[in-house]
Amino acid sequence: MSDTESIPPSPEEPRAAEPSPADASAAASTPAVPKPAEPEPAAPKSAEPKPTEPTPAVPAAAQPKPAVPAPASQQPSGPRRPQQQGPYAHPAYQPWVPPGQGPVHDPLDKLRPPAPARATSPTLWAILATALLTALLMDGGLGVNLLLIAVPAVLAAGFAARAAGRRLRPWTLVWALGGLALLAVPALIDAGWPTFLAVVTAVALTAFALHGGRGWPSILFSPFGLAHSLGAGTVWTWRSMRARAEDSRSRVGPVLRPVLVALVLLIVFGALFAGADAAFADLLGSLLPDISLVQAPWRFSLFLLGLFGAMAVARTGAAPLRWDRMEFSPGRARARMEWALPLVVLCLLFAAFNAVQLAVLFGGYDKVLKETGLTYSAYARQGFWQLLIATLLTLVVIGLALRWAPRSDARDRTLVRAVLGALCVLTLVVVASALRRMDLYVDAYGLTRLRISVAAMEIWLGVVLLLIMAAGVFGARLLPRAVAASAAVGVLGFGLISPDAIIAQNNVDRYERLGKIDVDYVGGLSADAVPALDRLPEPKRSCALVDINNRLIADESWYATSWSRERARDILEDRKVHWTPGACGPKFRDVVDDDYDPDSDGDPYAPTDPYGTP
Repeated sequence: MSDTESIPPSPEEPRAAEPSPADASAAASTPAVPKPAEPEPAAPKSAEPKPTEPTPAVPAAAQPKPAVPAPASQQPSGPRRPQQQGPYAHPAYQPWVPPGQGPVHDPLDKLRPPAPARATSPTLWAILATALLTALLMDGGLGVNLLLIAVPAVLAAGFAARAAGRRLRPWTLVWALGGLALLAVPALIDAGWPTFLAVVTAVALTAFALHGGRGWPSILFSPFGLAHSLGAGTVWTWRSMRARAEDSRSRVGPVLRPVLVALVLLIVFGALFAGADAAFADLLGSLLPDISLVQAPWRFSLFLLGLFGAMAVARTGAAPLRWDRMEFSPGRARARMEWALPLVVLCLLFAAFNAVQLAVLFGGYDKVLKETGLTYSAYARQGFWQLLIATLLTLVVIGLALRWAPRSDARDRTLVRAVLGALCVLTLVVVASALRRMDLYVDAYGLTRLRISVAAMEIWLGVVLLLIMAAGVFGARLLPRAVAASAAVGVLGFGLISPDAIIAQNNVDRYERLGKIDVDYVGGLSADAVPALDRLPEPKRSCALVDINNRLIADESWYATSWSRERARDILEDRKVHWTPGACGPKFRDVVDDDYDPDSDGDPYAPTDPYGTP
């Protein structure tokens, strides 16, 4: 039986009442109203009933229950829109909301983890210790104090992560130990610029350890997660402190009273012993920071810095943002000709350039200089920056090619690996050529901070190219972590080799060979350069060391100095600096300006070199 056929009523169901003559006359006088569908006319009573098919019995449990109307108070006001059913049904009726008044969807919602558990007592005490150590030890400079401050901050993050149920993973331990190793750089060297790089990299490694993740989003955006936890960490810590205070109100007194009594005894008897013995007073003065009312605002600012930083670190350790949940749409695969032809042409250009470089290497520079009309130093200086930019752009080209090149077919994957592998090899030759030009540049003009920095960056770019080639062979699963680890190792090694000491050593060796040295420039280096500059003959030695000696005269606390500064003090104590006005000749620049670099306004030896250009 089809769905459109009418089903006669069963014998148990009552028939519909037939209309009376009065109703029929009333219906005749009323205008006809169209109806959706009219029922079939009932059969006359005299006619024999048609045989009907038996209706299957429906269990009582399966019979639909009559709908119970909701109370009037719960029914929506206004006209009700009929709800359609079926595959083409319209969505449920939603009231109109003016623009700007609806629910706001935060783009970080899908990255947020569940709310973390409350901070435990060890976490809160570690946060307080970090703030106090920051206020007490961060007044005189950077040294061992960074390690002393980092230890309770790391403990706060560890306690918070353990309370949240997070497990210690191998890469988390690698990033944490790497960050602590980078903070040892300020304790060993005196130069400020490698110290700055080490501290920034240590913060980035701390973010990697707290967030976890293996993809590029975690590597690139984890440091921003620490900034996001500044506000959330403050709220989380405050609520945890209130909850802990309500739970342990009866236990605070027995712990706080003996601590206050011990503090009072230390202050009273320490002051008495310091007044009784000058040696003991000097010992206390060297161990304890100098705190005065004048320094109170500065100390309070440092306390807040340590407090908010520790709260952000602990909150991130308890519930970090899940950066690996970020989704990026894959690039649309291009046709083979669209991506292969430009890369092949670029490889041919690189090959032609490298062939010229090999000809220069084996044929000698005299032939090239004769053909180009350039001087030895101008040829070395001319191409380094262009080659550095070419290396950076090659990395961008490789990234775009990996996004757009098709990889569904085995032949396409083989072609991608072959073309990009050849491009990486040719780029490594460009890196070697750039480093060779920098070596010639240093031989002509001497080593500076800018030159050693860009040379170190060029070496790291070569390492990144090697990692990309290895990812093409073994897979790119560990490539983001490998690139981040190579950067951290490079910054750590760059700080441990003491760049200022290498610069001074190079310039002293150059003076011993050629009799040329820029005394004003080497005199503006840090205390790391003292052992090398101590080899210069007088009066150049005193001229180069006078400003460094003046900076080292100021007494420093044990926690704000470095091993390099102490070694320089010992050298200058054994051999005094004898400097008299006019002994070093006229000064052409301010040697106190530690940020000076001769590359900023052109090379000092270029057209106006007092020693002549080789």
